[in-house]
Amino acid sequence: MNKLIATLAASLLATAAFAQTAPAAKTDGQLMHTQAQEQKAAAKADEKVEKATADANADKAIAQAKADKTKAKAHKKVAKAKAAAKADKAAANADMSATSPK
Repeated sequence: MNKLIATLAASLLATAAFAQTAPAAKTDGQLMHTQAQEQKAAAKADEKVEKATADANADKAIAQAKADKTKAKAHKKVAKAKAAAKADKAAANADMSATSPK
């Protein structure tokens, strides 16, 4: 009788141990699935950040090119104005020296 009780107790413990490992395996699978989803979400977020950074850099480059073009036009305009003023001054000096008695 003792052998029968010992066998029943051992099989009960073995069944209980097996029953506990099955949900643990399922939990590990769920944990791996959750981690995979988190990694996928993190990768998507990183991709969005990289795309936004690239777009911002492109916009910055376009703005810089426009600013450089505007600056070059302004410098050209100033150079023309300086040349015209120098020519006017030279003409005025020539008129002054032509009309002044020697």
